[in-house]
Amino acid sequence: MAKRTVSLLLLLLYGACIPVTAQICKMLSQPFPPQLSAEREINIGGIFSIHRNIVPKTHIFTTIPEPTTCVSLNLREFKLAQTMIFAIEEINNSTQLLPGVTLGYKIYDACGSISQAILSSMALINGFKETLHDESCSRPPFVQAIVGESSSTPTLAIASMLGPFSLPVISHFASCACLSDKKRFSSFFRTIASDYYQSIVLAHLVKHFGWTWVGAVSSRNDYGSYGMGIFVKTAQQLGICVEYSETVLRTDTQEQLLKTLEVVKKATAKVVVTFIAFGDFIPYKKLIAQQNITGIQWLGTESWINSQTITDTNENRFLTGAVGFALQNMKLDGLRDFLLNVHPDQEPKNELLKDFWETAFQCSFRNTGGSTAGCTGSERLAEVKNEYTDAIEMRMANKVYTATYAIAHALHNLIKDVKSSTNSSKVEVPTPRKVLEYMKDVNFTAKTGEKIFFSNGDPVAKYDLLNWQQTEDGGMQYKVVGGYDHSLPMEQRLKIYQEQIVWVENSRQVPVSVCSESCPPGTRKAAQRGRPVCCYDCITCADGEISNETDSSDCFPCDLEYWSNESKDRCVLKAIEFLSYTEIMGIVLSLCALMGALVTSIVSFVFYLHKETPIVRANNSELSFLLLFSLTLCFLCSLTFIGRPTEWSCMLRHTVFGITFVLCISCVLGKTIVVLMAFKATLPGSNVMKWFGPPQQRLSVVILTLIQVLICVLWLTISPPFPYKNMHYYKDKIILECNLGSAVGFWAVLAYIGLLSVLCFVLAFLARKLPDNFNEAKFITFSMLIFCAVWITFFLAYVSTPGKFTVALEIFAILASSFGLLFCIFAPKCYLILLKPEQNTKKHMIGK
Repeated sequence: MAKRTVSLLLLLLYGACIPVTAQICKMLSQPFPPQLSAEREINIGGIFSIHRNIVPKTHIFTTIPEPTTCVSLNLREFKLAQTMIFAIEEINNSTQLLPGVTLGYKIYDACGSISQAILSSMALINGFKETLHDESCSRPPFVQAIVGESSSTPTLAIASMLGPFSLPVISHFASCACLSDKKRFSSFFRTIASDYYQSIVLAHLVKHFGWTWVGAVSSRNDYGSYGMGIFVKTAQQLGICVEYSETVLRTDTQEQLLKTLEVVKKATAKVVVTFIAFGDFIPYKKLIAQQNITGIQWLGTESWINSQTITDTNENRFLTGAVGFALQNMKLDGLRDFLLNVHPDQEPKNELLKDFWETAFQCSFRNTGGSTAGCTGSERLAEVKNEYTDAIEMRMANKVYTATYAIAHALHNLIKDVKSSTNSSKVEVPTPRKVLEYMKDVNFTAKTGEKIFFSNGDPVAKYDLLNWQQTEDGGMQYKVVGGYDHSLPMEQRLKIYQEQIVWVENSRQVPVSVCSESCPPGTRKAAQRGRPVCCYDCITCADGEISNETDSSDCFPCDLEYWSNESKDRCVLKAIEFLSYTEIMGIVLSLCALMGALVTSIVSFVFYLHKETPIVRANNSELSFLLLFSLTLCFLCSLTFIGRPTEWSCMLRHTVFGITFVLCISCVLGKTIVVLMAFKATLPGSNVMKWFGPPQQRLSVVILTLIQVLICVLWLTISPPFPYKNMHYYKDKIILECNLGSAVGFWAVLAYIGLLSVLCFVLAFLARKLPDNFNEAKFITFSMLIFCAVWITFFLAYVSTPGKFTVALEIFAILASSFGLLFCIFAPKCYLILLKPEQNTKKHMIGK
């Protein structure tokens, strides 16, 4: 509607220089509503919606709109008009600002109508009277600047129309972000900040209180669409979802408003953000009260959140707890007295003053004979409490006041420069274009302490955060519970005194408005298919992953040496696993190793005490003692496998084990060969024993052992074992083990032991039935059978047993094979030495 109306009237204005101008102007000739005027040499225009209007049923005009019908005076707008007059009179009485110049004014009533606002601006630019002439459209501008309008949509029309004429327009309450476009509105200024900032800070306010699921209701006009659009965009960036977005207009039918309210009632969002103009909010909130919609936390904007008219009405109790941003309040000294001195007698012919008086006192100057009392003129405004007489609420009035002063400062600087350049004391009426140039450089501090300057035509955004609270007498009032100042550093801009806020239904508890409950640490959000991102399920993090924040979108893996705790909200060091001396398995194996070494030492001591007996001497006592010594080392070397792996323990455990076992088996192999050679030596003409006597036996043991020593030296030289943290076998713990370094070296050591063991087993097996009263071969055969069985089992289990159990299994194999050799070879001898000494004789041994 606005665009079509503006286009039509712009066409009419640009037709001012063509022959049909008079006809067009006459088409627009119609009586204007009552005006407030005091013409001087330099005049300022004002456009306020002092009356409300009856809006036509259609908003799409294909012809020139019909005259606007103005009804019911708006006390708030009338107060703003009087504030402008107050500021002008204060300037005229000043000796510092515009000395020698008297400002005049002409204020038109737009009646809340776009078309009437445009007609008013046309009248101000051409000085129209009630009727127009052929020359009217070509006159120089009557005013040098215009203050107004209060609403964004009419202001858009005015700014669009007056832009080509470079006539400054400065609004006190048109906050639509669209008006910041200087390419479209080159001559527009305002003393109220753009809604761009209010929309953003509203979104941050919602984020601050943890509301991620909100509803949105806005006016179906430029103010609502632009403001809500910026809010929704910012909210989405902050992770806030808008469940629904409805629009209203004061001309909506009750059926249309009910449909909107039905959406609000059925929705699950408990917080509703409103970007509704004051005029649109009045019918909407009345219907909310009638429908008894409660439990909603309302967030408002400067258009209605500080309206005393709303708080004074009992039916609006559902708005208790409402929170929103409003312009900062200022105290204007002298304004209240000025407002209270307004009286119809000041201008007896001014019908607007009479209309104001009748509205303020609910009386009538006309003797209608009805129930309305007659106005006497003796009524006192000081005794009336309404929006006009309220001296506390001066937010909008202050913006009108500073807008008027901004124009005055621009005029002052312009006239001063003109006088200094022409050396003339005569004041010439400046052109609007010149005033526009100086308006851009306005920078002053108002009497209220507020700094006024324009950045891209807009002032710095500063708001009070208001909260509606119930009073002790059951009424309602708003309280300042925070604020926003865009001039401060980012982290200091928004201040909220949360402990002072009263929420919906007079609660001190912050309401909750979420689609899904917050996901605690240890879980992540998983979006529900087909629903907004604010609707999600909470999924527990997988093992080894954590989330340490509420509502985390992802789980993050722990470092290799860490693992997630049971709550999945913290990474903790993985459990370290190795076979230690302090655990039961380590203690048992250590005791077994020490017991084996002790038993072996006892056997050695017994043999040493009976070293001259036939049994000890019969099978090469040197090999027997060397075998007992090697078995002691075998038992003790198992201790190197227990404890935290170190560089030295890793190198020693396998090499010492390999060398001592080769030494042990070499001794057994020597004893086996001795048995075989001894039998061969008993045959006639045999001299075998001279080839395998004691020297040869010692040499064979040394050579066989040195081969293993050489293998171990090569292993340690080329690629020795080293401590290693195995973090791959188990996910939740670290295995401290010895990496083999060179697997070839490890298997070469074991293969050599296995080769000697098999050779020894075969020879002992062949000699097991030789006719000798003391034949060790059968015992050696049995011991080597145990040895081979143990180590074959070890190889099969080694590749599948994890962690410390691998080490325990290897220790068990060492101990089992060592005990097998000890008991199988030496137990029978000890039995005869200790329990059957009568059989430990030469006669008994050669008895057969």
